[in-house]
Amino acid sequence: MFSTYRPQDVIILLKDISGLIKPLGTAEREKLIQSGRHYSEMLPIEYEPSEKYLQTYFDALNRYSKLTAAAVANVSKEIFADKGSKIVLISLARAGTPIGILIKHYLERKFACEVKHYTISIIRGVGIDKNAIKYILARHNPEEIQFVDGWTGKGAIQRELSNAMKDFPNVNAGLAVLSDPACVAEKCGTHEDFLIASSCLNSTVSGLLSRTFLRSDIIGAEDFHGAAFYRELADKDLTYQFIDAIEKHFDELTEIKNTAVEINSGLAEVKRIADDFKITDINLIKPSIGEATRVLLRRLPHKILVQSLHDNNLAHLYQLAKEKGVQIEVYPLKNYKACGLIRSLADN
Repeated sequence: MFSTYRPQDVIILLKDISGLIKPLGTAEREKLIQSGRHYSEMLPIEYEPSEKYLQTYFDALNRYSKLTAAAVANVSKEIFADKGSKIVLISLARAGTPIGILIKHYLERKFACEVKHYTISIIRGVGIDKNAIKYILARHNPEEIQFVDGWTGKGAIQRELSNAMKDFPNVNAGLAVLSDPACVAEKCGTHEDFLIASSCLNSTVSGLLSRTFLRSDIIGAEDFHGAAFYRELADKDLTYQFIDAIEKHFDELTEIKNTAVEINSGLAEVKRIADDFKITDINLIKPSIGEATRVLLRRLPHKILVQSLHDNNLAHLYQLAKEKGVQIEVYPLKNYKACGLIRSLADN
């Protein structure tokens, strides 16, 4: 286990590439990505949050912990209704991993299920780690498998997963997420775009693991996709602080409504944003609170769109944008409460 996750919580099907890759700065990575280099071939330098930003994280966690717990309960009930008492969760590293642990704990506590939990890599534009899928299928029945992630943005990962599972036709490609504003997941806690606090930070809320990595000189044909372990950040690890903060509300759940929505309506909104801002590459549009946060943490933002400049639930975005000198603009978002726009270097 090259992480701070407890072995009983998750089996990590990733190759340890710690120390093998020199992380790159945001500007250098962005230039390479927009010139055609795939993001999975590089690792970013981990953003070191300021004290003020960390405080907004803790405020957000406190504000949203009950809603997050309720979303975990909702989606866990859907998983149990579908899969029964033998469940194999496959969380998509890295954002899906702490969510998979929360769902595993809820299922075991409330339904006395037998739950196995693996975390594996899926990479937009490349696909899923087939070696990891084969490893799991050698040990479990395909009908027991449930894929897990944190939230949906445009729905790109669900589409990537659906395409990848064509090679494994007995495995259901439906995603289970806590927040599904894109309206593409098979199971979700809610369609509301709410802040899952783990999206505010990088490795320090994800077992000190990097985002996943795939490059042929490091990852062989028989290897799992890779990830680095940031041991040097051990004193800043908040992984179980996040998990524990959610789980303490498992016995006092608030009601959360999961209203009917128009399928793929999130993608339609992204296309409207693209038209309004004359953006030809929709990969530069990152809708949802979680994705807007990621844009500020590890991309070169052009601007952040929000429903309101006075939403306490977006305080971490306001703070991070202020620190990085990024413009925030009010825009009539419907499915989402925030959206990040990445700067196109071709326009510079």
